[in-house]
Amino acid sequence: MEFIKDFGKLWRGVLFALAIAVPAWLLGKQFEVVGGSVFAILIGMVLALVVPSAAGESLQAGVKFTSKKVLQWAVILLGFGLNLAQIAQVGLTSLPIIISTITTSLVVSFVLCRALNIPGKISTLIGVGSSICGGSAIAATAPVIDADDEEIAQAISVIFLFNVIAALVFPSLGGALGLTNEGFGLFAGTAVNDTSSVTAAAAAWDGMHPGANTLDAATIVKLTRTLAIIPITLALAFWQVRKAKRAAAGEGAAEAACGNASAGTFDLKRIFPFFIIFFVLASVVTTVFALPAAVTAPVKELSKFLIIMAMAAIGFNTNIVKLVRTGGKPILMGLACWVAIALVSLGMQHLLGIW
Repeated sequence: MEFIKDFGKLWRGVLFALAIAVPAWLLGKQFEVVGGSVFAILIGMVLALVVPSAAGESLQAGVKFTSKKVLQWAVILLGFGLNLAQIAQVGLTSLPIIISTITTSLVVSFVLCRALNIPGKISTLIGVGSSICGGSAIAATAPVIDADDEEIAQAISVIFLFNVIAALVFPSLGGALGLTNEGFGLFAGTAVNDTSSVTAAAAAWDGMHPGANTLDAATIVKLTRTLAIIPITLALAFWQVRKAKRAAAGEGAAEAACGNASAGTFDLKRIFPFFIIFFVLASVVTTVFALPAAVTAPVKELSKFLIIMAMAAIGFNTNIVKLVRTGGKPILMGLACWVAIALVSLGMQHLLGIW
């Protein structure tokens, strides 16, 4: 393993990220609508401004390792929280709405990427983060498309902004629209980005409507939505492989013309994100062996903590000034995706006769 082999170079940066992750995780428990990942990024960005450059250099190898490899381990462990059969059975009725909202978000992000000239990787992260499951989807997708730390931080920041707004506004909006308890559970589960904000919105609805019990329904819909990580990340992985093959073929042809036929070779092992395969296998193991919550719950919690740890490293490698300066267009994209998803969720409910 890379960590054991290079322990001498990595341990300082890994421990640094761990030291940020612990208070960020605790703050996330106290303020669930914000979440530990956002706290970790913010703390990391602030520390990047005050840590002396010499000390920062000594941390860099471990910080980079945490933002890349530890993030991949976290995604693999995330698979143990997905019982495919159980989620499919309970969340089947929400599938048409989920497919519609995910498709809408991806189309909107693609169109705005071209129209506003927003970098493709940021657009992809905001599109999948808005449509699937916020920070977890961004964590799974970022290594697949080889997004850098600033792109990840930008996308997480945009998703966080609309998470908070949704958790605060949607319960009152649902009441004003006359949504049923079932309707609001579907609305929260399909139109709110992150799991923590889904639970916050559903809990607020239950507080406003005693006996509603929408929290369980919204969570199940959200977990069903989370399954989309698998086909989306695999599709992106194969797309990256295809692009790499074409690039290698082009380079090879050019080099051959110059008398160097060995150049432009394609290495699948280097390009394909095999951690996604392990993520899928973890989901299959959980499903086939029907692993109980007593087993999967601690693994899911560890996965969330490792994501927070990776986000701390990403925050430390992010230029906060540049993030603020370039944030306008990504925020506009996040707003467009968020509004489009909410409208499609409500529209599909109306068409299906739920609302």
